[in-house]
Amino acid sequence: MDEVIFREATAADVPMIQPLVHNAYRGDRARLGWTHEADLLEAQRVDEDQLAASIDDPAQVIVLAEQAGVLIGCVLVADKGASLAYLGMLTVDATVQARGLGRRLIDRAEALARDRFGATRMEMTVIVQRTELIEWYERRGYHQTGDRRPFPASDPRFGVPLRSDLEFVVMERSLA
Repeated sequence: MDEVIFREATAADVPMIQPLVHNAYRGDRARLGWTHEADLLEAQRVDEDQLAASIDDPAQVIVLAEQAGVLIGCVLVADKGASLAYLGMLTVDATVQARGLGRRLIDRAEALARDRFGATRMEMTVIVQRTELIEWYERRGYHQTGDRRPFPASDPRFGVPLRSDLEFVVMERSLA
């Protein structure tokens, strides 16, 4: 098995990141893995403009994972201020899931949040109906804060809901 290389995304990577994220979360290809949202949402997960804006923003970093020159995973880290960072868009290609790459991406994201942004806490949001994923994050040391946030159902940039009761649970972990 080839070594996994981690690096920060650049603007040139946007055309590769968008289909990776879409195929891991939405549509029939996403159903190959266990972390998909294909039964909850359809249409895009993220667009190229959103990705480019994240890469251009000094308060955000997208970490890429490549193996044999192929993009197989990514994660977004954002500085929220007040020692808080946000972990989002954790993506592992469905064909390489269950090999520990998700854990490695989280480790990279947490280290980046501590080292670059001075974060002592990492936050994330997960669609409340994705109980298996919430449980997976709990095994990684994240806990539910009790806060909920609405899903942006009226903004098609985040997908088109297939049900009306979508919302996010907020999860957090200490980085100290």
